[in-house]
Amino acid sequence: MRSCLVTVGPIGTNCYLVYLEDVRRLFIIDPGADAPKILAETARFPEAEKFDILLTHAHVDHIGAAGAVARELKIGAAMLDPADWELYRSPYNELLPFLPAAEDLPEVCDFATDGLFTALDVPGHSPGSRAFFFDRGGCRALFCGDTLFSGSIGRTDLPGGDYDTLINSIRTRLFSLPRLTPVFPGHGEGTTIGRELANNPYLK
Repeated sequence: MRSCLVTVGPIGTNCYLVYLEDVRRLFIIDPGADAPKILAETARFPEAEKFDILLTHAHVDHIGAAGAVARELKIGAAMLDPADWELYRSPYNELLPFLPAAEDLPEVCDFATDGLFTALDVPGHSPGSRAFFFDRGGCRALFCGDTLFSGSIGRTDLPGGDYDTLINSIRTRLFSLPRLTPVFPGHGEGTTIGRELANNPYLK
């Protein structure tokens, strides 16, 4: 497994490209903006034969470039939890004045992991938030969107957010993973499960 980070958009959304060599499949996680920048990074993985878009949730800063990326790579539908489909399609899914609602988005479908990763149900930041846990060939990684950050947690003051649900998702699902698991959040620097268990002030 190989991966790279592309930071995109005016509020610094982390888009990740995760390549699984054994199946020649490239997963693009949260293409939030700057489609040309994301597509340029796919050149790091010239052996890729299949492409997929995984969305941790449907807030506009995580989906804005999904349409352009899907068209260029001939991806029929982005994978997103059905609980966020209404938000994904909403014309009011915007963060003004920075981000208007996304346009020309691809269709969405529920997750088909094909046994290549685990899609963890982690509602709280949004009703359909998911985290993606890859555990292949001795290499582990968690891509958790805006659920957990280094020293912090996701916002719950946006429509559909719920603080108690978020904390429960982190404690029961993310903190059940091995402590050395690297955590790659939707914004900011990475961390590990063990570091957040020990030090995150919101989870004491």
